[in-house]
Amino acid sequence: MRIEEDMKLGFKDVLIRPKRSTLKSRSEVDLIRSFIFKYSNYSWSGIPIIASNMDTIGTFKMAISLSKFRILTAIHKYYSFNEWKNFINQSSKETLEHVIVSIGTSDVDFFKVQKIFSLSSALKYICIDVANGYSEHFVDFLKKIRNIFPDKIICAGNVVTGEMVEELILSGADIVKVGIGPGSVCTTRVKTGVGYPQLSAIIECSDAAHGLNGQIISDGGCVVSGDIAKAFGGGSDFVMLGGMLAGHYECSGKIIEEDSKKFMLFYGMSSDSAMKIYSGEIRGYRASEGKRVKLPFRGNVDATVRDILGGIRSSCTYVGAQKLKELTKRTTFIKVNEQENCIFNNFTY
Repeated sequence: MRIEEDMKLGFKDVLIRPKRSTLKSRSEVDLIRSFIFKYSNYSWSGIPIIASNMDTIGTFKMAISLSKFRILTAIHKYYSFNEWKNFINQSSKETLEHVIVSIGTSDVDFFKVQKIFSLSSALKYICIDVANGYSEHFVDFLKKIRNIFPDKIICAGNVVTGEMVEELILSGADIVKVGIGPGSVCTTRVKTGVGYPQLSAIIECSDAAHGLNGQIISDGGCVVSGDIAKAFGGGSDFVMLGGMLAGHYECSGKIIEEDSKKFMLFYGMSSDSAMKIYSGEIRGYRASEGKRVKLPFRGNVDATVRDILGGIRSSCTYVGAQKLKELTKRTTFIKVNEQENCIFNNFTY
């Protein structure tokens, strides 16, 4: 047993220090980023935000809406092959180029992903998604997928430490997904005592990835658009959102009505709710590591996305970053004990 003495930081622990800027307006900020990936050598340009592959968030409807903003959607792994077939036949090339196909590490997933990619050459991304990316089985599966798909962009995760980021990239990942426990409906840190504050994880993992010409995705922990800016400022190449995109028409959560108001259910993928839906039971050796919440129904996702992007543009203007790519080198974090004045939070309407 040993203890690391240096303090690890989450988004709530810091603010971005403003700097002199020559920008006259938020409209001058360019949020488009371009990447050439380590193994595929495929070039991609777009806004590097990803809708999470949670079953209520990473839907086909979400992909159609977000592709108009040039934002990616990680489609959840529970759609059937026939559902994929129908979606691909009905979708434009532009939509499919903003789709990430998510899989687990079972033999069923291995054969299913090959069938899905046989349907369209427009599909470019694979996300091998497990809660714990530290197992040898996971690394072996990543190598097997890289061997089958030498030209595809492969994302693997989740991990939170630099040495595991390096192992995954050297084993075939172009992008590593970073985050254990920060999600809004995740209880892993409470149930297991395991995790890592998200901002420190980003800083350490991005340094490891960029040294090997790889990229990272910050997965979880963002509550407001300022958190997304902090993630980019800390060195993340992509930011994955779940809770911030929940409760919309494009989601697949159950809508309920109470007192003439609409709500949508949102739950973690390791929660009782998810396990009952996809396994039919909570297996005896497992504990629930997620919760279910009831959110006000928010209509179409477009307005939320525009608000998020506006917040990020504003962050860039405060530090003089004309392009999103410049935000990292223009960011200085200051440790704080408070984020906002909350006196009227209960009076807003």
